[in-house]
This record gives sequence, structure tokens and C-alpha cells, in this order.
Amino acid sequence: MDDEHPPLPRALALLWQQGGATPRPRGLSRERIVEVAIELADADGLAALSMGRLAQRLGCGTMSLYRHIANKDELVTFMLSTATGAPPVLPRADGWRGAISAWAEGLWEVYHRHPWVLSATAAGPPADPGQLGWLDRGLTALAGTGLPEREKMAGVMAVLHYVRGAAALDIAAGESDTIFPQLLRQVVDATRFPAVAAALDAGVFDGDTDRLADFRSGLTAVVDGIAARVRGAGHPRHPGDA
Repeated sequence: MDDEHPPLPRALALLWQQGGATPRPRGLSRERIVEVAIELADADGLAALSMGRLAQRLGCGTMSLYRHIANKDELVTFMLSTATGAPPVLPRADGWRGAISAWAEGLWEVYHRHPWVLSATAAGPPADPGQLGWLDRGLTALAGTGLPEREKMAGVMAVLHYVRGAAALDIAAGESDTIFPQLLRQVVDATRFPAVAAALDAGVFDGDTDRLADFRSGLTAVVDGIAARVRGAGHPRHPGDA
């Protein structure tokens, strides 16, 4: 066995398989199983998804699923590659800042459309076509910066982690708009947590705020950090990169 090239897990091998695809069977298929699994996860979360429940929704026996998918871990790999969809087309007129911002907002939409993706992607690095497509598009967004590849990757990771964190908080807040601020007001002591108390008094945690505007404000701060690296390294600037 070649130690430098270990075999791909079966799910990834199937996703990356090129050509020679067998005809899709009538009725039950891997594509149909994944489609319904995504619907169930969207409705009730990934933890509530089981092979038994999936079989029940599909109207088949549980063992029938295993002819197409080996286990739940493999199923989640297929789901991730499908649910993320195609990354957004990057705008050209606004330079790299507009491009990375469009990429970030596309991720924000994916996480809100499929909240379970946030927990599923925490299991490991992206290696499927769907997630790698997003990573490639993010790196492409920073092509106009002139930054070295390692710094581009660092910039993309900074934006990615910001979007993940902001989306997770926003989704959680949306599920308990009226509960969370009231809970904080009961436990936050201004002497012990002065900064949190100031944010609470300013209505930061209230549900009537413009969440997308808040997200974009934080995103601007992250992108400003990348811009500072670009200026500090003396790389060429392009229209819209101010």
C-alpha cells in the first residue's frame, strides 16, 4: 500500500468517481436517500436522523438503505456534499472585498437553510466535492489581493470561522428571541460582567435587531483585517479594495 496516498473512504471515493457511473436504479437510489435525509435533518436536526426513521419516510425496509449507504457517517458525508450546493458567482466590480463578502453571505445562507451543517462540518476537514468547491471559491475571492497562498488560506479561514460562529449564534437566538435577553437580565451583574451588561442595555441581544446588518458589520471588521495585511505587505490594490 502507498503510504503517501491512503485509500479514500468509500463515501468520498463514490463522490469523486469520474465516469462509468452505473444507471440510477428505479425507485430507491442513493440520491433519493440523501434528498430525504436532508429534508429530515432540516426539519428536526441531525441528531434526530436515524436510518430507521429514514427508511420509514422512504417506505422501505432499513436493510434496503444499506445497499446504497453503509452507515450514518457515510450518509452525512453525502448530505454535506449535496446540501452545500454551488458557491455563489463572485462579483468582479467590487474587487476582492466584494468577492469575499459575497462568498461569506453565501455561507450564511447555507447555514440558515441547513443549520445541521454547522455540527456536521465540525467532524473533520472538507474533502468532498461540495465543500471543496466552496473552499476553492473562497480562495479565488482573495486572488486579487496578491497575498501569498498561505495568507490567502488564513484569510479564508478567518472569514469562514466568523461566519460559522455568527450563524450559530443567530440561529440559536432566533429560536429563543424572547427567552435569552430575559434570562441574561436575571443573571448578569454589571459589576461582575460590565461589558456584557453594557451590551445587554444597548439591546444587542434583543430579537428586534437587524441580524443581517449585525452580521455584515462583523464581517466588515474581519475583511478590514485582511485589507490591513494586504496594505502592510505592499501588495497591489484593485478597484473596490479600499
